[in-house]
Amino acid sequence: MSAARQDVPAAASGTPQSPPATPGVAPQDHPAASNGAAQDLQTAQAQAAAIRRRRDGKAPTAPAATTRQELLATGAYAGLVSRAIAFALDAALVNGVSLVVGIAVGLGLSILHLPSQADTAIAAVMGVVWIGWSVAYFALFWSTTGQTPGDRVMRIQVIARGGERLRPLRAAIRFGCVILAAIPLLGGFWMMLWDDRRRCLQDRLTRTVVLYTPNG
Repeated sequence: MSAARQDVPAAASGTPQSPPATPGVAPQDHPAASNGAAQDLQTAQAQAAAIRRRRDGKAPTAPAATTRQELLATGAYAGLVSRAIAFALDAALVNGVSLVVGIAVGLGLSILHLPSQADTAIAAVMGVVWIGWSVAYFALFWSTTGQTPGDRVMRIQVIARGGERLRPLRAAIRFGCVILAAIPLLGGFWMMLWDDRRRCLQDRLTRTVVLYTPNG
């Protein structure tokens, strides 16, 4: 009797039996574990690539600068307040440099005891130099980057109406037109308030526009 009981199959007891494992075949992993392992692998690969770039001295590529044509296509024309603040910053810089140079020249000439006629001539020459310095300041920046230091602070840029860069002569003429716009009680600047492209007198005469730039 005992031997017969021992021969009863295990299935008769109602306990499920797991299938025998096949030699050399690993059980399948859980899907969540597979996704986690893949993410860890991608992270490790990205870190390794970053380390190789540092070793090679290669920094991540920066986004390309906005071209003048792309900037013109945005139609984001600069307003009166932004342009006025930019010009005030530039005027402060120009006059500040002129003041320092004038003081230095005055101190140097004070020890020479020159006659009054010479002082008058020197003052006239210094006035001409100041005008030339002012014109050169704006013409240089407008004909190269299109931005004076004040424009860069306010993130605005001067470009030609067709999107091309201003030439030095055209930039110098534009500065002369700025002076002309200020003569009739700043009337040449107020006209931008009813212009669809916010152009002042100097913009109309030299065919330029001033736009906001996202790159500063």
